[in-house]
Amino acid sequence: MRTRATERKFVMPVKRLPSHPNLDHLRYQAKDLLKGHAARNASIAQQIREFHPRFPQATNAEIFAAHLALSDAQLVIAREHGFVSWSRLKAQIEKPALSNQLDLPHHERISDAAFRRAVALLDAGDTAALRAHLQRHPNLVHQHVNFEGENYFRNPTLLEFISENPVRHGTLPPNIVDVATVILDAGSPLSARNEALNLVATGRVPRECRVQILLIDLLCDHGADPASATTAAALHGEFEAVNALLRRGAPVTLPLAAALDLINDFHSLLPAAGSEDRHLALALASQFGHVEIARLLLDRGEDPNRYNPVGAHSHSTPLHQAALGGHMQLVRLLVERGAHANMRDLLWQGTPADWARHAGKAVLEAYLRAQE
Repeated sequence: MRTRATERKFVMPVKRLPSHPNLDHLRYQAKDLLKGHAARNASIAQQIREFHPRFPQATNAEIFAAHLALSDAQLVIAREHGFVSWSRLKAQIEKPALSNQLDLPHHERISDAAFRRAVALLDAGDTAALRAHLQRHPNLVHQHVNFEGENYFRNPTLLEFISENPVRHGTLPPNIVDVATVILDAGSPLSARNEALNLVATGRVPRECRVQILLIDLLCDHGADPASATTAAALHGEFEAVNALLRRGAPVTLPLAAALDLINDFHSLLPAAGSEDRHLALALASQFGHVEIARLLLDRGEDPNRYNPVGAHSHSTPLHQAALGGHMQLVRLLVERGAHANMRDLLWQGTPADWARHAGKAVLEAYLRAQE
């Protein structure tokens, strides 16, 4: 029930279109969203905040005070399903494009023959052929492939395929560092290096293949900003990656201190921290069960019933995350501080007790059921 996020674009998991989507049904969803907005429904406000580009930092009150047209609601529904606009969603339903065939792995959804060949050489670990291919097609390292219908890896360059994130094969070639070096030497832009760093730092396959730290160091050596990936890595529990990024110069922020349970750093950073950092810190402390840090944030007025910030498992509340992690002491603290056990997440409509059941935490589930 966790979201996959990257630092560059924290997003809620998208609702994938069914195999036979119905455009009228999606129109009804847009109309229902307008009704929920008029009724001042907090979950609708979170949905709008997540997916409407006008409201990423807006409060509930600001969202409810804003005028929303049907076109606004349709935009939210489109982006919730991983499309940049209602017209793109409509086009996909009426005439599906190869790049958006979600049942195919990403490398099979690439229509550009030269780009597809480059990815095949990357996957094979054939550095000599890849180098020659990039010499014949020097613009390939700057080119993007457009994927829709999902919430990340939507506009990748060739370099981002080194991360195997999203998973396509479940493994990486043993010489992936050499492969990445070939692409970097061909002139891959700085923006691509930062994107690749995020994907490597949050990917399980680079870690399982024991190349995550090597790739992090390589990308940082080539100018990627280590601070750009730390929060995303923490949200995925990739703490070896977080420590590598800190070693490369990323600063310890309040959210990172909350994720790593660095209580001394947290105490020193808290007085000057802004509301966004405190909000994210509570989400991370709840996810990883750091009771004392959560207590300090609640003492500073953080709302336990506020949905987590955009990108930080924003479909859920701190209580959902604490329940999923089986953190009984923290669950009790949140409930004692007013967390509502009957709030539902935005994707599966589950209560924190449902999340505890999903995680196999029977005792915690029983406690939460009694609070509903």
